[in-house]
Amino acid sequence: MDYFIIVVTTAAGLYFHWWLFRRIRQWSDRDLALSMAGADAGKRSFMLEQLARAQQEGVRRRDLPAWLERVAAQYQAD
Repeated sequence: MDYFIIVVTTAAGLYFHWWLFRRIRQWSDRDLALSMAGADAGKRSFMLEQLARAQQEGVRRRDLPAWLERVAAQYQAD
């Protein structure tokens, strides 16, 4: 019974750390996209859409800042 408790606790701890790591990465990617938008509400929405597009296209995380900068430069305010 002791081993079961240790295994369950360890598994839960590892899962929690994995989940927290993923959330922090999502938050930092979101903050990066929003920082490139500035105070313009339309551009903020546009950048969040582009971030979702980058994730769907499988843009690597190390390439994400350059990719977002390129897309931010193409933004046309309506």
